[in-house]
Amino acid sequence: MRVEIWSDLVCPWCYIGTARFERALAGFAHRDDVEVVHRSFELDPGRSHTEPVPAMLTAKYGARAAGMDDQVAELARGEGLAYRTDREVGGTLDAHRLLHLARERGVQHEVLRRMFEAHFGEARSLFTAEALVEVAVEAGLDADEVKRVLDSGEYLDAVRADQREASRLGANGVPFFVLDGRYGVSGAQPEELFAKALETAWADRPVTVADDVDACRADGCSA
Repeated sequence: MRVEIWSDLVCPWCYIGTARFERALAGFAHRDDVEVVHRSFELDPGRSHTEPVPAMLTAKYGARAAGMDDQVAELARGEGLAYRTDREVGGTLDAHRLLHLARERGVQHEVLRRMFEAHFGEARSLFTAEALVEVAVEAGLDADEVKRVLDSGEYLDAVRADQREASRLGANGVPFFVLDGRYGVSGAQPEELFAKALETAWADRPVTVADDVDACRADGCSA
């Protein structure tokens, strides 16, 4: 069974929601038969500059922004996640392109987790080539390959395809989870809900029937 997760690297609810899903998956009896694929979703695709998170929140929410990130920080820490409020925010297109490289190299989960940890837990940048190389290498990617991708437009089409698919599915926010191509879960839901969704999707998955030549049919039995 496949689970696809749309997220952005600077989305705090993606950080929290992914951690909750991972805990639910760890307790799932059929976890070894679940493939998790991380998909790209840029919350602010036009962003070309970096700024402190408080400034971004104030520009977006006005007076309501006061204490907003502190509240999320308290929740994240309650989940056992490191969370700093002195972060900056910037464009995430290049980070998403590296996640597609990471998937091809079999370390997508490790790279995503390291990016989340670096951004939220350590207030490190994900918005320059130098910073991305450091974080990606820490997660297991090759430095020269990372630099080659960042110097090119490689995986741009893959990022855009993920975003189009999210739009087709009706996802206008993240995190967004799709289980077995049929069940959608939106937001950083409680671990218990993810556990129930996994059980439901597993129980309702289509049965694959192989065409066995050694079988009996209405017209007789094969030799």
